[in-house]
Amino acid sequence: MLYIKNLHYHPTASSIPILKNINMELAPQQMGLIIGSSGSGKTTLLEILAGLAEYSKGEICWRDQKLTSEHLQQLGGLVFQFPERHFCGGTILEELRLGHPELRSEQISSALEEVGLDHLSLNTSPQALSGGQQRRLALAVQLIRQPHLLMLDEPTAGLDWSMRKQLTNLLAKLKIHWSLLVVTHDASDLLSVTDKCWTLNHGDLESTDPKSIAS
Repeated sequence: MLYIKNLHYHPTASSIPILKNINMELAPQQMGLIIGSSGSGKTTLLEILAGLAEYSKGEICWRDQKLTSEHLQQLGGLVFQFPERHFCGGTILEELRLGHPELRSEQISSALEEVGLDHLSLNTSPQALSGGQQRRLALAVQLIRQPHLLMLDEPTAGLDWSMRKQLTNLLAKLKIHWSLLVVTHDASDLLSVTDKCWTLNHGDLESTDPKSIAS
């Protein structure tokens, strides 16, 4: 169970806090969805939960353990918006093995099967994949790390309706094994698989019923 208690983020360069008094809980096998417009603080919150930014005050806990940035880096896996821009490997195999040269072939096969890419040649270039396949590969890169919390920043951005539907079905499958936290400005495709929902507006997080948004 992920607990966030009274989390604030107020960098010195900003005249006002970017995140204010954030409180939320997310259980295993749940998908949480945070909806907010550009500039609302969504990506900042994910970066904090991934251990990439230091929060000003508050607590982030997994079960009963308070987490440091180092703990958060081990706990979570973050898939950035447009993750294909961050690919460094020349092939699928190279991309999966970046930072993990000891990976066994069965681990690689398992991760690709989990995201529905096991039919592709490992020598395929990530840049040769479709947009939806690139998002799936980015997920596989994180699943290799076996995170407890899988986070996605605007995962449907730039995808056509068919690819968005495929990605939504994949997230429904992944939450059987992982806690998922997704941030987006457009929730329409994701509400059907969402268990808990919040809106983020100028740094303030409020719990919202997904059914009320869907209607």
